[in-house]
Amino acid sequence: MVILITGASHTGKTLLAQRMLEKYKYPYLSIDHLKMGLIRSGNTQLTPEDDEEMTSYIWPIVREMIKTAIENRQNLIVEGCYIPFDWRRDFSEDYLQDIRFICLALTDSYIDANFDKIKGHASDIESRLDESYCTADWIKADNKRYIEGFAKTGEHIEVIDSDYEQIIEKASRL
Repeated sequence: MVILITGASHTGKTLLAQRMLEKYKYPYLSIDHLKMGLIRSGNTQLTPEDDEEMTSYIWPIVREMIKTAIENRQNLIVEGCYIPFDWRRDFSEDYLQDIRFICLALTDSYIDANFDKIKGHASDIESRLDESYCTADWIKADNKRYIEGFAKTGEHIEVIDSDYEQIIEKASRL
């Protein structure tokens, strides 16, 4: 099984992937690590801020890694924001039956009530070196983009409005 975890920034994608790794012993691939490896190695001129272009660049690589894991009957957690809204079109039904999709998003009211907590947990799993861009309005806009984008393609979104831990625990169950 491949577990595909995506969603807006600061929603806990990496935390969820880490918890699932520990619980199920499935390896996980951080798309952010792949992105930074491609950038730092000089294999792309894209920057960490080039989100749309990075999705187009990196998704074909990630997509084929997912197919390879399924073909080899290997479990894998793939986590990151560089997953296109229409990702399903790239897989036949034979592949889709072995993919579990999880999208995390926060409501505006949750962000308003918990912004300091959200920022306080930003580096729980990975160190964020520069958080100067991270404002409540920026997080709201990013979450809105994910909610609207995945809703248009009919995807289920784990919308976090109140009890964060309850949603993460539910999402982590296979």
